[in-house]
Amino acid sequence: AVEGKARRINVIMPMLYEGRQHKRSRRESLDCAIALQELCTDMGVENIITFDAHDPRVQNAIPLKGFENVAPTYQMIKALTKNFKDLKIDHDHLMVISPDEGGMSRCIYYSTVLGIDLGMFYKRRDYSVVVNGRNPILAHEFLGDNVEGKDCLIIDDMISSGDSMIEVATKLKELKANRIFVCTSFGLFCNGLQEFDKAYAAGILDGVFTTNLVYRTPELLEKPWYFEVDMSKYCSLIIDTLNHDCSVSSLLNPADKIKARIEKYQEEQKKDELSLFNT
Repeated sequence: AVEGKARRINVIMPMLYEGRQHKRSRRESLDCAIALQELCTDMGVENIITFDAHDPRVQNAIPLKGFENVAPTYQMIKALTKNFKDLKIDHDHLMVISPDEGGMSRCIYYSTVLGIDLGMFYKRRDYSVVVNGRNPILAHEFLGDNVEGKDCLIIDDMISSGDSMIEVATKLKELKANRIFVCTSFGLFCNGLQEFDKAYAAGILDGVFTTNLVYRTPELLEKPWYFEVDMSKYCSLIIDTLNHDCSVSSLLNPADKIKARIEKYQEEQKKDELSLFNT
């Protein structure tokens, strides 16, 4: 493709290379930005398509090339409503939770399209110490409305070790939240699955949703708390749209599809309630 014969080269990179290193606080190498420049400048790539970039501002490294950051919001909501039929999607029964301040923009979108409240945790860190390349977290503090009796959706871009996610879920349980669901694009589970097994057994977590945009181990797929969000069809639609030189705007903004999905879900719930009442 890079030998000059292709009309146009598009790269679909489901998880952005070194995307977590999105800012320089000391002497870090911004490998993600450098890699994008190499692809576009040296190899002639015209468009980069990625999913749920840790910080989409990395596209400023290639201002003259196409960069699409695709959010799997619709697919995540579809998987959630498919596997849990008794969710009440309203202000009184469901709440979106951001595990840190960096994920607020992602959670604001979920909160807006679902029409529910939003809460946030912020991390108190020890900036005098560096452990494994980062300042250790001292505590998670919650900002938001009362979560007592509500189901909570914790939304983030990835699960790395999972420690922060489990701590956030534990804090929500201490605040008397009802069921807790974790929804992330990339489930890496770098420290294994044991802590999630313990959290599920203790009733802290009710479900973990991640996409198939990264490798999932056979062990993970067998876990009772794990639910896969299939992105295959969505990726194929993006490829087909690009190859036909059509606009991808409708694919990137699924607000209408989400609204229709929620309305259908709530109608099915009403039908089930009527059938139970009649019997």
